[in-house]
Amino acid sequence: MEWRKSSRSGNTGNCVELRQDLAAVRDSKRPGVTLPASRTAVRELITRLSR
Repeated sequence: MEWRKSSRSGNTGNCVELRQDLAAVRDSKRPGVTLPASRTAVRELITRLSR
């Protein structure tokens, strides 16, 4: 599965990545650890952060 990070993250390596299917998130510094999330929860998070 592919992971995406914000283009605003730059090259610092300190970012949260989203799985392409929006079913999980992870810390870019610890890519082996993932947090499962519902698509609804991820979409709500994105909506709230983009305000």
